[in-house]
Amino acid sequence: MTPLIVAEFLGIVSFALSGFYIATKKQLDLLGICIGALLTALGGGIVRDMIVGIYPTSLVSVLPMTIVLAVVVLLVLFKFHKQPTYERKLFFVVIDAIGLVSFSIAGALLATEHGFAISGVILLAFITAIGGGIFRDILLNVVPYVLVGGFYGAVSIVVGVAVYALDALNMLHIISLSVLFVFAIALRLVAFWYRWKLPIPR
Repeated sequence: MTPLIVAEFLGIVSFALSGFYIATKKQLDLLGICIGALLTALGGGIVRDMIVGIYPTSLVSVLPMTIVLAVVVLLVLFKFHKQPTYERKLFFVVIDAIGLVSFSIAGALLATEHGFAISGVILLAFITAIGGGIFRDILLNVVPYVLVGGFYGAVSIVVGVAVYALDALNMLHIISLSVLFVFAIALRLVAFWYRWKLPIPR
């Protein structure tokens, strides 16, 4: 199994969980929860694949959508939707960070495979990680979290730059990607814990 596939599946599972929690917070019905989870987990990847010029994986394979729906079913069966609050719980923050970093790496890897310049690598990392959440938030009529979430989107940009640099130095392998994965998750958790925010023009 290639690093790209591993990152893709990690991101799908993590963002399916994230989408489920946010949809249940908005008190959506079961169909709404499924749509929220699907958009969060697969939306960014679909846009990424269209930019690259390939058929979206989630539309030509039943596995991605099956994974998302299986996650939703399991969470409902174990009554995770009855959790009162979760935004600041360590479990939710870690799961969301794993999805963010996994999809950022997956998008950046696909961009390097297609010979994209650094701007393209960063853009695909960002879109893959953030796109699904933006679709979900627009559907729920709220300001997309990436626009107000402080250091959230910046982590994706850092990952894109790092993957491009590793590829340029011929150091793009499972060990370097694993180190980047752990570093980026730690960066997101530290940013969350200390409430880091990007400056707002006054």
